[in-house]
Parts: sequence; structure tokens; C-alpha cells
Amino acid sequence: MSIDKLLHPAHVAILRVLLFAPEARFAELQKASELSSDHFNFYLKQLLDEAYIDKTSGAYRLTFKGKEFANRFDTDARTVERQPKVAVCLMIRHDGKQLVQQRLKQPFYGYWGRPTGKIRWGETILDAAARELMEETGLTADLQFESVYHKMDYNQETGEMLEDKIFFIIGGANPRGALIEQFEGGRNAWMTQAEYASQELSFEGTSDKFQASSLPKVTIMESVHRYAPENY
Repeated sequence: MSIDKLLHPAHVAILRVLLFAPEARFAELQKASELSSDHFNFYLKQLLDEAYIDKTSGAYRLTFKGKEFANRFDTDARTVERQPKVAVCLMIRHDGKQLVQQRLKQPFYGYWGRPTGKIRWGETILDAAARELMEETGLTADLQFESVYHKMDYNQETGEMLEDKIFFIIGGANPRGALIEQFEGGRNAWMTQAEYASQELSFEGTSDKFQASSLPKVTIMESVHRYAPENY
């Protein structure tokens, strides 16, 4: 299993030392790990084998891969920080209706919302929006950035965070193509605002805030929602 999936405290100790120094010797790294030589060598070798660190002239240093990984550390808690998911949310409008999508997969099975999708590594925001629109609906449209929406979902009974997502809201006009009405994991439909609001299950925060034909750029909205466990 990859180190980033099963991070040992010794890995963290080594990476933390190298995060704050250009390089370090074996003795310094071992001291930080508080392990015997044999045990320490095992974890040091894992970092070398997976190219998080390399060794030059008797000293160890972070590789580019290691720098990117170590930069995600919470250096006080000595854990790798979790970060919000980053995605696009598509606000496609046409003839007084909006394109909406019902999830037919977990979590939030049965909920209506907007077509969304994660932004891939190295992908621009508008490229991600165009790709998701085509993949999930079969449509193309004239797309533009409208706003940013930060959505946090919690279990209403335990208070545990379920989702932490940052959405780039992308408006779309002049949709073209044949709409894919049903696909694995969901269905698409055109609805008026009244029709959307009448749905028994829908994501709060998507009905009232995004009705303007164009929102001011760099508008930032946040919302916190609490769901019953059976709905997640």
C-alpha cells in the first residue's frame, strides 16, 4: 500500500524534519523518529523507494513529490491535512427553465440538484465544466464563471462532517445537443423554479441563491447543512 494511504508516525517525523531544512543526515532523522536503527531503516527505505526523498552525498532531502506531499502537513498535529473537494456546479438555463439532475447513487440517493463534477488535476475550471456537461448531459453550452459556493454537510445527530466542498458556479446559456435523460447514477430534466422547489428531496442552497441570470464575479457564498443519517 502507498505511503500516502498508510502513513506511519516515522514517515511523518522524517518528512517534517525535511520540510524545515534543505537536507538532513541519517542521525538527525533517526532522532526525530525515536526508533531504533533497524526499525527506522525500514521506514526510511519506504520513503526512498516511493521517491518522496532521495539521498545525495550522505544527506537526505525531499524530492519534488515529497515537497508537495509534505506541504500538506499540519505541522502541529503532525498529520496530513484533509482539504475540501473542489468541483464545478453547472447552472444551465434555457427558456425560463434550469437543468437539474437527480442522484440515483449514494450518498444522497434521490436528491435533486445541479450537475456537478470534480475538477481533475491540471484541468482548467471551464474545461472541467465543459467535460462534465458533455459526459453527464450530452450537451454543450456557452459557459462562464459566475461565483464560488462553499458547502459543508454534517450528520445532524452526531455533528460529524460528511462533506466539505468548494464549487465553482459555472453559468451556461444556449445549450445545444440531445439531453441524456437517464444515465447510470442519475437522471436529467429541465424544470422551472417552481417545479424544482416542489421536489421532496433537493439540495438546500441551490434554489434561491442562483436564480440571477448572472451573478457578480467573485461572489462567495457559504452554507452549512445538516442531514439525517438515513438521507446520506
